[in-house]
Amino acid sequence: MILTCPSCDTRYSVDGAKFPAAGRTVRCAKCGHSWHQAGEAAPQATAPETVPKAVSAGGAAAAAPESDSFPATPALSRSFAPPAVRDEPRPPLSSRVAVVAGWAALIAVVLLIAVSAVRYRQDIAMIWPQSAGFYSSLGMHVNASGIDFRQVKFQRETEDGQVVLAVSGMIVNAGSRQLPVPQTVRATLSDVGNHELYHWTFRPNATVLGPGQSIPFMTRLSSPPAAARHLEVRFAKDGS
Repeated sequence: MILTCPSCDTRYSVDGAKFPAAGRTVRCAKCGHSWHQAGEAAPQATAPETVPKAVSAGGAAAAAPESDSFPATPALSRSFAPPAVRDEPRPPLSSRVAVVAGWAALIAVVLLIAVSAVRYRQDIAMIWPQSAGFYSSLGMHVNASGIDFRQVKFQRETEDGQVVLAVSGMIVNAGSRQLPVPQTVRATLSDVGNHELYHWTFRPNATVLGPGQSIPFMTRLSSPPAAARHLEVRFAKDGS
């Protein structure tokens, strides 16, 4: 018995004995089309053509189509494998060494700048006075004028039955060049709450100091306030 697919015209040779008179549903192995095929009245006497067998809806095995060879059950979907991941080419060793050397040089430059900023902070503050606030926030003492006070101390003495406060110390040029010495020094006494009780001024005994040079100073105050607990010595600004 010869079956022809109404959809793709592929022909199949099947055993007619498997088809009742009422027929049955078959499916094309090539295109997957299903149709109702009526049975034959009598078996064929002649030998069937050499064509593939059809696949019936009941699950009978089917041969390949006459024109081409296809699987018995056409694939309804195609499985795609994920694309292979290719390793990116690595840069040559010389390029990687150059990158590492560049970063090392950058870090060295940053460290050198940081060390220089700390070591020469006094000179930087003199050239750029606004930087004094930055250094102070880091706990580093600088003097934008370059002239500073060192080793300041005071003690109470008695002269002719009267209390005298003696204040002494050093005036130092902390810069790297000769600097003028401000000519008005202000000494302030304050109580335990840092409230000012009394102040006075005096003049240092030098007008200029060379790099790293220092001079001593001393000033005395008769009858200082008894509540005085703190002493501050600084150069006066605008007569203050």
